[in-house]
This record gives sequence, C-alpha cells and structure tokens, in this order.
Amino acid sequence: MGIVMDDIHAPTVASGPSSGAVPRDLSKLSMTDLMQEKQRLEDELKALSAVLDSHGVRMTSSLTTFDGYPRDDIDIAQVRTTRVRIIHLRNDHKAVMEHLERGIHAHFASLQNTPDARPNTNGASAAPPAQPTAHPAVTASATPGAAFAKVNTVVPGSPADQAGLKAGDIIRSFGNVNWLNHERLSKVAETVQQNEGHPVSVKVSRTDSTGSGPATELDLQLTPRQNWGGRGLLGCHLVPL
Repeated sequence: MGIVMDDIHAPTVASGPSSGAVPRDLSKLSMTDLMQEKQRLEDELKALSAVLDSHGVRMTSSLTTFDGYPRDDIDIAQVRTTRVRIIHLRNDHKAVMEHLERGIHAHFASLQNTPDARPNTNGASAAPPAQPTAHPAVTASATPGAAFAKVNTVVPGSPADQAGLKAGDIIRSFGNVNWLNHERLSKVAETVQQNEGHPVSVKVSRTDSTGSGPATELDLQLTPRQNWGGRGLLGCHLVPL
C-alpha cells in the first residue's frame, strides 16, 4: 500500500514568521511600513493560491489516488512547495497583523488620553491642545470597522436576500472578519463554510437610492445554507474594495 502524503498542509511548521521575508523586529516598523508589508504578503498569498487553482487543488486536497498512489495529473512537488510557502506566509501575515492592531489601538488610546483643556493662569480654560496628527496609515477611513467589501449582486430568495442584504451595501464586518484580516475576502469564505446553518452577524452601511443621504448602519443576521434553490451558501456576490 502506498504512503498517503496529503497532510503537508497540516500545522507542522513552527508558529511565527519563518519565511525570512518579514523583518525580525516588526516593532521598529512604522504603521505605513506594516501596511505595505501586509499588502505584499496578501499579494503573494493570492498568487500562490492561483498556483494551486491552476492544478485544481486546495490546501486540503489529496495528492494521492484512492488506493494511495501519487496523482499523475498534477505537479505534486510544486503543489507541496506552494503549500509550505503558503503556511509560512500565513504565519508572517499573522505576526504583521498583530503588530498593526497593537499600533492602531495604541494610537487611539493616546487620543482618548489627551486632555480636552488645560487651565491657564487666570483660571479660565485654555484652548485644547492640538491633537496629534494621525499617521497616514491610521486615518478616518482606516479605523477598525472600515469598509472592505461591497455587495455586487443578491439573488432573490437566497439566504442573503432573506437576511436583508442588498446590492450596493458596504460590508464593515462579517462575523469576526474585518478590514484588517479579511485577506482579500478569503476569510469571509472560511466563515461562511464554518457557519453553515448558523447565523452570522454582518455589519453593513447602506445609502439611499440617490446616494445623497447619509449612510445607514445595519446589523444583519445572515445564515449560510444549501438547498435554497441556487448556487453557493449565500446567494450573493461580494467584491473587495
């Protein structure tokens, strides 16, 4: 009997950055540098995912036939190498995200701790001190809860439609997935697969049909499920922003 070796995707690689691509001391990087590193890692992960797609496999696909022999329809060596590289990059990405989130939290904590006013020598309140200038990577549009995806289409009668999702809605969070960790929506797909039959909280912003009024913030409950009469578990199409 042949030896089955389709578990190369298992977490046998030590945790933490191990690819050598990420600087060892992430704490010395600015927020801008961390954001650039995040984008670089996500771009490479996307490219490597495309390599697996070209072979018609995923991280969990078997590389052997049903009777234990290596498959002859794919380049097994390339698939294994690609999977290992993806594991390394995911570890690197996790480390970058941890430093990025700490930096963001520290930034907003410093803003909250800034006194509103200081008394002058006459006992009157002086003008409040100038707020520190936000780092370019931590602007109003990049705070926690920032939008990361848009609903392109919704199929009538689908789980997405029944939850109240509409085309044009802007996604701010999908379960535990947000703008910091969505990894080009791959984490949204994972959340959907892991919560089939269970409601997922989806926070969206919605503008009126004219687009001139203020956006309405909604918290919808979306339950992924099969056999609703269409393809997929949601019945909607999301595009990254």
